[in-house]
Amino acid sequence: MRRNESRGIMKILVVHNFHRMGSASGDDQVFKSETSLLEEQGNEVLKYTVSNDSFDTAGLAGKILSTFGMLWSFKNSRAIKKILKKEKPDVVHFHTFFPLLSPSVLYAAKKSGCKVVATLHDARLICPCATCLRNAQLCNACTDGRYFRMFKYGCFKGSKLQSLIVAGIFKYHRARKSFYNQIDQYICLNDQQMQLLKNSGFDETKMVKKYNFVPDRKSIQFVGELPPLPERYAVYYGRIGEEKGIRVLQKIWDALQDIPLVVMGGGPLEEEFATWARSRPQVYYLGFLQNEKCLQVVKNASFVVFPSICYEGCSMVAIEAESLGKALVATDLGFSVEAIENGVNGCKVPLYDINGFVEAIRYLWGHPQVAEEMGRNARADYEKKYRPEDNYKQLMEIYRKH
Repeated sequence: MRRNESRGIMKILVVHNFHRMGSASGDDQVFKSETSLLEEQGNEVLKYTVSNDSFDTAGLAGKILSTFGMLWSFKNSRAIKKILKKEKPDVVHFHTFFPLLSPSVLYAAKKSGCKVVATLHDARLICPCATCLRNAQLCNACTDGRYFRMFKYGCFKGSKLQSLIVAGIFKYHRARKSFYNQIDQYICLNDQQMQLLKNSGFDETKMVKKYNFVPDRKSIQFVGELPPLPERYAVYYGRIGEEKGIRVLQKIWDALQDIPLVVMGGGPLEEEFATWARSRPQVYYLGFLQNEKCLQVVKNASFVVFPSICYEGCSMVAIEAESLGKALVATDLGFSVEAIENGVNGCKVPLYDINGFVEAIRYLWGHPQVAEEMGRNARADYEKKYRPEDNYKQLMEIYRKH
């Protein structure tokens, strides 16, 4: 075991369930950036990961086994136990463990005697669907643990059968207090998330708030040809999904026919969005772009628009935009509640308020000097809150805390 206690070097097992290949998921990005940061500082980092792609490529029998494995994955539990027995890490840090890893891995880690830390990237421990949305509307009903109402509404992927299965899984683990007793420390990403957890019976003393981080993007230079774009434009980038407010974005730009919008990203609504964009000459949909190219497009934008309708944890879009010195026009919900000081480093708009977004965007577009000033304030906010070196110190303090 390579450790230097005087420097605080540790051995950490980091566990994560990746989303599908090509997904621009924030928790996948955080897993990669945090493990790299830990390694750069000399820590010994062990990684155990699975990917949802394995479910897609499995045959019928494999998919059935994987579905039951959401309740309790003996395969992944055994693998974690084997690593823990051999490597004896100081800490086990979980990122996403649903659907393939299952809560069984929490039990394996806790039984080993290691400290168990979990970053809560979304609302999964409160809402089995992770978004707290029902029919594109905010819903916190399942904080009471009565998950079987999901069957009535088909909350999970619009399927009553899948909703019934997932409800049963979460009911079982709520009864066993899996998420309450098997985790020593919850890394929460904003105050609103912490309050939702408290309302659902989680131990406040186990919670600590730590924002995500991004490397400094200020000096980014993309070598290559960028798509032909207007001289000035607003930009949205991220997942093309309902929870990110894509349909809200469409309604906003139905009213903003004179302001160019550049959109980048992929997701379940991309075909529908592409069809809509093709009929609107002021909208430029570029699809999914490689990260460096995407950020160069953002860097050249006037400001960033982010009309999410779900509880964002610590939006990577928001903190990347700040690192590039861009003001953010975002929904006053989740992370944005505390990340944006209205009129200082961006604009906050009430949930579903189309006219509010239109007015804020028109104002920034018509007053570019104001957008630039907000961008400078956003950059200062990044330097104060979201730098890698500060985040590393916080993370190590969490690991060392008894």
